[in-house]
Amino acid sequence: MKKLVLTLAMIAGLTSCNNDDDSIIDPPVADTKEYTLSEKNDSGVSGTVIFTKNDDGSTTVAFELEGTEDGNMHPAHIHFGNAADGGEIAIPLEAVDGETGTSTTEITELEDGTEITYEELIDFDGYINVHLSADELETIVAQTDIGENALTGESESYDLAEADIAGVSGTATFEERENGETLVTIMLEGTEEGNTHPAHIHAGSVEDAPGAIIITFNPVNGSTGISVTNIAVTDDSEEEEGEAITYEDLIDFDGYINVHESEDNLETLAAQGNIGANATED
Repeated sequence: MKKLVLTLAMIAGLTSCNNDDDSIIDPPVADTKEYTLSEKNDSGVSGTVIFTKNDDGSTTVAFELEGTEDGNMHPAHIHFGNAADGGEIAIPLEAVDGETGTSTTEITELEDGTEITYEELIDFDGYINVHLSADELETIVAQTDIGENALTGESESYDLAEADIAGVSGTATFEERENGETLVTIMLEGTEEGNTHPAHIHAGSVEDAPGAIIITFNPVNGSTGISVTNIAVTDDSEEEEGEAITYEDLIDFDGYINVHESEDNLETLAAQGNIGANATED
């Protein structure tokens, strides 16, 4: 009888412990991925978009924007490709309400009917545009790369010094993407509206110039002083196709950047600077 009482007491104790353990276990946390939307075209609009995995495998995409105004509705889409290169619409999203700066969309498939999971979306080759209005889709108010195009936070910035054109100088910033490709942003001061400035990465250094063109950037817009280019491969040559080049390759590259006055006057340089292995440590 004593053994039976002891056994029952032990079972009761174990049950009590198990109940206590269950009471302190945190509920499972939903899988989420957050991206930061940057202001475009001096819109004053920025914020976040959060991808959340649902129990049925679908994905909820929720915007939380600041700077939108009551009475406006802002169409939004996930596009194929990256924001620097542009791409077609992959998934239409619910328009963002200007009063609240919010919208929510449940996603199970692409616009063409292809099914897509949460895991596929957060590894998607895409970007998001938020537009001014349904009648002004060409004006983007906020934008972000997503999935494999998202930035890792790793970056290197190089000075571009004044060359043949007085007053023009700036920086070239190289940012790593999740897929190993590179977003390069050239920002110059002193450029003039109406001008377009071709720019390239050349082999070698400024001191040993000229060197062969390895990569061609999107031209610098004289009105803004900005050029944005996605780099995944080197330029084609007469002998061979371009080769894949990663962020790590570029920040160790034996090269320099030339920004030219114009397509018709490549001999005159607006700005110039060494990059990668040739960059001078501060």
